[in-house]
Amino acid sequence: MPDVLEIPALMGSAIAREAPAWTIGRADPREIDAYRALRREVFVAEQGVFAGDDRDAADDDARTVVLVARAADGTVLGGVRLSPALAGRDIGWWTGSRLAVRLDSRHAGGIGPALVRAACDEALRLGVVRFEATVQSRNEVLFRRLGWISWGDVEIGGTPHVRMRWPITRIRDLVAATKSELGALLAGLRDDASHALGGAGFLGDDGAPVPGTDVVAACDAILPAIVEHDPAWAGWCAVLVNLNDLAAMGAAPAGLLDAIGAPSLDVAQRVVGGMRAAAHAWGVPVLGGHTQIGVGAALSVTALGRARRPVPGGGARVGDDLSLTVDLHGRWRPGFEGRQWDSTSTRSAAELRELGALVARAQPAAAKDVSMAGIVGTAAMMAEASGTGAVLDPAAIPAPDGVAFGDWLTCFPGFGMLTADRPGRSRMSSPLAATARIGTADARPGVRLRWPDGVETDAADPLATGIAPR
Repeated sequence: MPDVLEIPALMGSAIAREAPAWTIGRADPREIDAYRALRREVFVAEQGVFAGDDRDAADDDARTVVLVARAADGTVLGGVRLSPALAGRDIGWWTGSRLAVRLDSRHAGGIGPALVRAACDEALRLGVVRFEATVQSRNEVLFRRLGWISWGDVEIGGTPHVRMRWPITRIRDLVAATKSELGALLAGLRDDASHALGGAGFLGDDGAPVPGTDVVAACDAILPAIVEHDPAWAGWCAVLVNLNDLAAMGAAPAGLLDAIGAPSLDVAQRVVGGMRAAAHAWGVPVLGGHTQIGVGAALSVTALGRARRPVPGGGARVGDDLSLTVDLHGRWRPGFEGRQWDSTSTRSAAELRELGALVARAQPAAAKDVSMAGIVGTAAMMAEASGTGAVLDPAAIPAPDGVAFGDWLTCFPGFGMLTADRPGRSRMSSPLAATARIGTADARPGVRLRWPDGVETDAADPLATGIAPR
């Protein structure tokens, strides 16, 4: 039987009239046993939904999380479980099920609704991207009041049920926070000259071809909070992100310029140390720049490179395969867990340069490095610049073991390149990185995720930046 949230009259009042005499948290082994006993009491003895026992495969999945409402004396008053929808690799698709509340506690301040809300919060912490439940039709209104949306009907055991989804918008929110204001902000610049913001074919690209030359220039700034928290890492990243921008256009790096603002000489020295280590690793000289001490933290780097045939970020066409080449080596950067994957600081200089040369060697139709907008956000920018849409298959996206999938989709991965080519013609390949076809460029604007059950969910809006108007 599918994962079902069986809750006939189990929810209780949604409004707590006084401070509840219970708390909600993850269950310990004793509480899990009590929760399972409560489920049998409700779903087998009381309702007859199941014969004998309601256990299923989710109970045996080590990843399953049980949340319980517990009284002050430790009595389990109710519970709910969350589990991956599929066996095997976690791709961020989870379900909530087996919500149950004791008969004598169903009007104790809204335990049921509180468990549903707690399950939604837990799903976000687990990095879930698609979170669903199947509920009896008479409870649809209640779930709608809690923010859920209906997306299909199904009959289970002769009883009408509704498929419901908790809307998780972390990908769309990330794109909006990092990219959505760019079009309006830069519209005047875009109209100033034919080669402004990269010019035709490169509008809003990772770098900008310098007119009349084979030079490609890129410029990125590092968030002040990163400079303040880890100055050496900020210096390393300032080089890394700019060289990734050049690499995405197939450009060979020639030199770097920096602009540093630091509250003290010590901070400035640590920033320079990180930049110098990265410059040595990639074999790119720092040509000059500007430094100011006694000011707020600030850091930006400009990278110069050369490419006879720069690869555009907006070169995808409808029907193209979208592929991801990403270095899965490494770990979360301490202090930036869930946001920055460090795949580069433990690579050798030869390995870093090999990865940086992949696009130049492969010459795909389009390429963009995975930026702070994450894998899906980067796909949205490529689609926007190309005048296409995109559909991505989460199950095909390479990811490190043990990493929450939602975090992986929205992090900066160190080295990741999204490329587009005609079907079956991707030429990106390296023993240092995983390459997989993860989707298709299509004619429908925006980015959707296509799940193993064939369902598509919207992930990013058509105008990721607004720089390349349709």
